[in-house]
Amino acid sequence: MTTVIFLRHGRSTANTAGVLAGWTPGVQLDETGLAQVAAVGERLSRVPLAAIVASPLARCQQTAGAVAAGRDLVVESDDRLGECRYGDWTGRPIKELLKEPMWKVVQQHPSAAVFPGPEGEGLAQTQARAVAAVREWNARLGPDAVWLACSHGDVIKAVLADALGVHLDQFQRIVVDPASISVVSYTETRPFVARVNDSGGDVSALVPPPKRRRRKAASSDAVVGGGAGPGA
Repeated sequence: MTTVIFLRHGRSTANTAGVLAGWTPGVQLDETGLAQVAAVGERLSRVPLAAIVASPLARCQQTAGAVAAGRDLVVESDDRLGECRYGDWTGRPIKELLKEPMWKVVQQHPSAAVFPGPEGEGLAQTQARAVAAVREWNARLGPDAVWLACSHGDVIKAVLADALGVHLDQFQRIVVDPASISVVSYTETRPFVARVNDSGGDVSALVPPPKRRRRKAASSDAVVGGGAGPGA
């Protein structure tokens, strides 16, 4: 069972300015964002990670770097975890985009949303590439790995929708705040979503037990009645 910790980047200068950053180069974390990622780096410091993989955009590289600090790990970059390519919407104020006819499509039928312009992509494409990246890294790192994927709000929401078995048209119901973690464990037959939008909970349950205590094989079955939790 491979466990993925999805970490959204900390608050950025574009977030505070109310601008849709997309792939705009050079967007950095603001002061609050830097404090957020320092805190999440400390939170996760006792969780052994097999890899840290991040969107190539600066705000994710800064965030992943805070988690990597003090570890013998290099942050790997994967374009497939990069932000949705918003095309001609990139760099525009959110308050302007609210008036665009396609805004309602993004809100109500996002699986049909394709952003305008030659560099725009569809949210369905974003989901497909991000899920493919996660599955590929899972296979590469193996069934006992715990690894971290640092990405963007819409990307993480799309991956969580896939893990929950929820149609992409429902992904706007999921909330993923800056510097929050969401946790999914992938088994042979299904993912188990353990956390969503966790901004301060205890993370000791993410530390794998000693090998002598591990089961021979992680079950893909859900526990009827809900079980007693990870400490049982």
